[in-house]
Amino acid sequence: MNIRLDAPTLDPWKPGGDPNRDVAVLMSGGVDSSVTAKILRDAGWNVLGITMKIPVAEGCAAKRSCCGLEAGYVARDLGIAHYYLDVRDAFERLIIDPFRRDYEQGRTPSPCVDCNTLLKFGLVWGFIESEFGIRNLATGHYARVVRSGETYLARAADKSRDQSYFLYGIPRERLAFFHLPLGEMGKDEVRRLAREAKLPVARRQDSMELCFAAEGDYRAALHAPAEKGPILDTAGNVIGEHEGITNYTIGQRKGARVAAGKPLYVVGISAEANSITLGTRHEAESRDVSAEDVNVLVPELMRTGETLSGKIRSQGEPARCVLTEADEAHIAVRFDEPQFAPTPGQRLVLYDAESRVVAGGVMLNSIQHPRGVSAPSRRRKDHECKTRDSRLNHATDRQHAASSAQ
Repeated sequence: MNIRLDAPTLDPWKPGGDPNRDVAVLMSGGVDSSVTAKILRDAGWNVLGITMKIPVAEGCAAKRSCCGLEAGYVARDLGIAHYYLDVRDAFERLIIDPFRRDYEQGRTPSPCVDCNTLLKFGLVWGFIESEFGIRNLATGHYARVVRSGETYLARAADKSRDQSYFLYGIPRERLAFFHLPLGEMGKDEVRRLAREAKLPVARRQDSMELCFAAEGDYRAALHAPAEKGPILDTAGNVIGEHEGITNYTIGQRKGARVAAGKPLYVVGISAEANSITLGTRHEAESRDVSAEDVNVLVPELMRTGETLSGKIRSQGEPARCVLTEADEAHIAVRFDEPQFAPTPGQRLVLYDAESRVVAGGVMLNSIQHPRGVSAPSRRRKDHECKTRDSRLNHATDRQHAASSAQ
């Protein structure tokens, strides 16, 4: 996969006297990653700023600066070395192409998780190691790296800002070299530090939309014609016509335009039948949730019968659950209380009583209905996954070989 390093934005980076104090900060041009770089610089780290160049959103008419343009100005003001890293080819293959396939097959992907797992923690980190010899990586996410003998990923001190859900895919062996300076801070404090340092991004608004979808509309990135099809009830009766399955996700209430005299939610999506199924809120709930493509960070807690807490979406508090199945590739839990709309393609992330991330994976559809309207498991696209994994492993192996040769 093609990754290309641009010329240095300012002066070239130079290693410090202690390689264990060299750190690369992934800088998006936003306030969080900018303050992250400042905190580490002030703490005596030899900081290198890296900004990924990703595909520009089609039809993007955003009035604010985007694509990391301001990161270079922040690096200048902080007096740190900075480079732009062109990852557009890798981003297209690892993030956007699977994003499109998932929607076409009735799943709702998590591209931000994939970007962290496959790109930032995979190809980009490996490239930084081979190119600069830097082992430490930092980001501006709100989560904590807890070092107490072993190293763990944990929820942020400010639970309302916690982003550990998006980071569960980090390889366990990387955690000792991962840094999250904002984990004990709140957003107000971060903005205060940015203002005091007179950083140009101090008042920049948070970005809430997909970085590669114009104006936050994911459909702009799909490139898939909408094919109409039947809307079913949970008994299999046709009750309407939808505008294309890519317009819907499990738990969605609006957009189906079916008059039923009661609220109805999308409880199933079938790519094979090109149909969506509507049901009541109760029919959209499930206590049993399973996931595949699992990454384990606390292996000693991966045993059946273990009481944990789980999240099936990034927002909200983890809910108490019991681990009912656990192996290297698959997990299943039973929640104490029914969970609304567990969605295939989204993530199940598990936590222990100390808010440490135990494991996470890609959810399968746990809502069962008589007509079998579930979205297909990712196992049904094994060939696509193996092809993508092969490309990723090949690129990573080459970077590790280059690093070892230094």
